[in-house]
Parts: sequence; structure tokens; C-alpha cells
Amino acid sequence: MLSIGAFAQIGQVTHRMLRHWDTAGLLVPAHVNEFSGYRSYDPSQLERLHRIVALRQLGFGLEEVASILDAGVDADRIARMLRIRRAEVESEQRTAAARLLDVERRLHLIEKENAMSQIEIVQKSLPAVRLAARTAVVSEQHEVAAVVGPLFDAVAEALAPTGASLDRPIAQYETSENGMHIMAGYAVSSAGPDGVELVDLPSVPTAICGVHLGAMDRIGESWQAVHTETIARGFVLSGPCREVYIRAASDDQADWVTELQQPVRPVRGTPPV
Repeated sequence: MLSIGAFAQIGQVTHRMLRHWDTAGLLVPAHVNEFSGYRSYDPSQLERLHRIVALRQLGFGLEEVASILDAGVDADRIARMLRIRRAEVESEQRTAAARLLDVERRLHLIEKENAMSQIEIVQKSLPAVRLAARTAVVSEQHEVAAVVGPLFDAVAEALAPTGASLDRPIAQYETSENGMHIMAGYAVSSAGPDGVELVDLPSVPTAICGVHLGAMDRIGESWQAVHTETIARGFVLSGPCREVYIRAASDDQADWVTELQQPVRPVRGTPPV
């Protein structure tokens, strides 16, 4: 026989939890001392213990667990359910990590709101460009990083047989009620192959632009500088923003060079600076 302490340790549960399951009739001890009330468990009950713990971790209530066990659930079925739950938890963890990173970025932006911009801001026109591209929509900002790379990879794979140059990667970002619309691709001079969209980005008479140096996890600071300068010069946003990845080869992104392009127009009645 196993003492309640040994049984709890093996199952990695508390004594209190075992007593609760006993009261609920879910896992009744093999023996209870009539004088001391001391509970003992038979080793054969470990199988039921592990199944209860697994089902509880899957989110089932005590009544549901009892019903499932009474119906005779086998180890393979629980293993399948646990694999599904593991994938869900991993996804939740990735989402939480991305949200934490976004919170840290925004906190950093707030802390630096009064600091001078470290990037040079210029005002210029943008030429029309034709992109062989793929598109996607994400619901939250923190999802962007995981989507952009695969979009570029898919377009590059489609363009590979054509011998098209991949030296002008461009992404366009536009927010709407449905989320953020992302278009990512490469500038081309002719029709694109199957599997990509051919998109003509129009010329822009006026854009406020800046160059972001280094890793993308701090690009929000550079975009803040661009948008702050946009307002300071008497402009408002007039279209989706673009990022032109001038250099984006190294894995650590330390030497990346990205031009930020924000189409703008003068505020009505206010002469631009």
C-alpha cells in the first residue's frame, strides 16, 4: 500500500486535492483507517490517478472526468488529447511571448518620447513600382513578424525559376477594421509567375521617409520618429506605409538597413514645412 504522501508525490498532486477527489467519489482510497482516518492507496490506482490528472489538465471538470473514466478511456485517446492540448499551450505561449515583447516595445517608445530622433528624416516623392507579391491579414501587431518572412519566402520561391532579381524586397502595411493587411514581395519589371499577385504600387507625390538601421525589434521607434516628423511638418497620412529592405541578409539583423516610407498630404489649410 502507498501512503497518501507517497501517492501524492508520485502523481504530483497535493494531499488536499486527493482528499477532494475522495469526497467527490472520483478517486477513493483503497483503505481508510477507521480510527485515524489515514488514507492509503493501492499501486494499481496510479493508472486512474494519472488519467485524472491528465484530463484535469485538458480542462475537464470533475463530473466530466468521472463520466469519461466510467466510459472507459484508454491511454492512446488521452495521449492524443494531450498532444492537442500541448499544441494549444505552445501556441498560447508564443502569443503571450509576442504580446510581452510588444508591451516592452511600447514601453520603450513611451520612455523615449521626449528623446531626439536618431534617424534622418527626408521628404521626397516615391516612384511607381510593380511588385510580385503575396498578401496576408493579421489581427494584432505582434503577429506581423511571424508572417512577413514566410510571405517573402513564398514569393522568392515562385520567382526562382524565372531568374528574376530579388534585390528590392518591399512590404506595404495598411490597417483596417479587419486587422493589418500585409503585402510583401519583390519589385519586378514584367508579369509574375503563378502563385504570386502582380501589384502596381502607385507613385506618391510626397512621402516622409527615414532609414532604420539594425534589428526589426526596434523599428517601432523609427516609425514613431517618422510619424512625429510628419505631424511637425504639417502633413497627415495619405496612404499605407511601406518598408523597403535595402539590406536584410544577416540572421542577427545587426546590419540591416530599412527605408521607411510614409505617403502624406498637407493638412487642409496648413502650409507644409
